[in-house]
Amino acid sequence: MLFSTKQFKTIFLSAFVLFAVLAITQPTTTYAADASTVGVVNYQQLINQHPDMAQANETYKAAVKQAQDDFNTKSANMNDQDKKALSQQLQQGLQQKQQELINAIRDKVNAAIKAVAEDKGLTVVMDKSVIAYGGQDITDDVLKKITGK
Repeated sequence: MLFSTKQFKTIFLSAFVLFAVLAITQPTTTYAADASTVGVVNYQQLINQHPDMAQANETYKAAVKQAQDDFNTKSANMNDQDKKALSQQLQQGLQQKQQELINAIRDKVNAAIKAVAEDKGLTVVMDKSVIAYGGQDITDDVLKKITGK
């Protein structure tokens, strides 16, 4: 069996953490700018509350189940070395799928941030986690644009 229930939960939790890390990874170099042209967002919140995130998680869970089923089917008559190679191949496929899912959501969030920033005349938008002070918080405006609410 490719993954036990505990391993499946660990992989799913690890995937969620990886989604979160990827979502907040932004350049941290800042330069002086007029505070009125700097916007800040809670990027993690925007990713987590994006309407596509629930579907992305379901899609990923389905991919994990499919990979487990594929492993169980294909590895029945394999030796340990071949099983290990198959497992690694399937795990690489899962990592690629996860990357595709999060990148699609990040692209949509980034487009919404850009649109709101342009509407407000902001020239720089940064994640709140790298700002100690200042900047106009546009998280709620971006969230409204994303969710349509």
